[in-house]
Amino acid sequence: MGLFFPFSAIVGQEQMKRALLLNAINPAIGGVLIRGERGTAKSTAARALAALLPDIEVVADCPFNCDPHIPALMCDNCRRRLDAGEVLPITHRQTPFVDLPVSATEDRVVGTLDIEKAIQKGEKRFEPGVLAGANRGLLYVDEVNLLDDHVVDILLDAAAMGVNVVEREGISFTHPARFILVGTMNPEEGDLRPQLLDRFGLAVDIVGMHDPRERVAILERRIAYETAPETFSRTWQQEETALAQRIIQARHRLPMVRYKSADLYFIAALTAEFAVDGHRADIVILKAALAQAAFAGRLQLQRADILLAAELALPHRLKRQPFQEAGTTTERLHDQLAAMAERHHADPVPASAETSDAADLVGVKKND
Repeated sequence: MGLFFPFSAIVGQEQMKRALLLNAINPAIGGVLIRGERGTAKSTAARALAALLPDIEVVADCPFNCDPHIPALMCDNCRRRLDAGEVLPITHRQTPFVDLPVSATEDRVVGTLDIEKAIQKGEKRFEPGVLAGANRGLLYVDEVNLLDDHVVDILLDAAAMGVNVVEREGISFTHPARFILVGTMNPEEGDLRPQLLDRFGLAVDIVGMHDPRERVAILERRIAYETAPETFSRTWQQEETALAQRIIQARHRLPMVRYKSADLYFIAALTAEFAVDGHRADIVILKAALAQAAFAGRLQLQRADILLAAELALPHRLKRQPFQEAGTTTERLHDQLAAMAERHHADPVPASAETSDAADLVGVKKND
């Protein structure tokens, strides 16, 4: 992986950075969609996050980055080898960062038949696609709104299920596809269909900085990075190391974070207040709130965690009036969440307010 601009050195854009960090702690949140004008550090932040993530242990000769210790998360080939009594070779790799081009086709994404092997040797062999390389890493899709809707559907399906199943030309092959999905887009170039928007776990709308001091800080840091990238990276190494360690600790802490029935009632009240369709938002808010509590170093969910998660999970799920700007919707959401926090603060807690932990939640496993 190349030398990326340090995540810690990005000025402002706190919501975007927090949404990325929460997905790094729990990829089961479902990814993040970053909407904003050009030049607002969208792609910079995605690449910087991947550089923060720890190395992963993989089966050395597997193109799918299979975890050598969890058979349930292996591809068909690795499972067959394991069942045959083979000792799988193990190595360490950097967390993958895969950049999906806008022109990507379905075959390029999911994989296809190796035509060369088929012609030369008559063998039917699976040729891995983008989802194979992205397993256990970060899949970045710039200008996701310009990608073919069918391809976006495939990506979101794989992100939700954590597996890629390919059946074509007589081949049936399954491999894990667990990744952090980061999509970016400029709303001026068109929006995604509501059905696709809802499939992204979190979404943030960002704009350029207006404070002259912040703009100067951006300018100074960018010039310093372009002039001497290695020196600039060393300057921020201590902050980067500390943040990377917080992510690792939060991942270990996540299954132990506990929540109460009252927290679920509060989440349900939030989504009902905003008339959100379906129940995906409720689940995403809980997962993101648990990740936030883990990142903060706590083992008990707090109301503030839920509100922060809701502010990231609801913007793209709110119904907008015709010609209404996304920014206006986000501002209204922020105001209404603040009002709800005050109104529900003194609400009575149901008598059966039992306590559960994050490991009970689908998508959060104690062995992850």
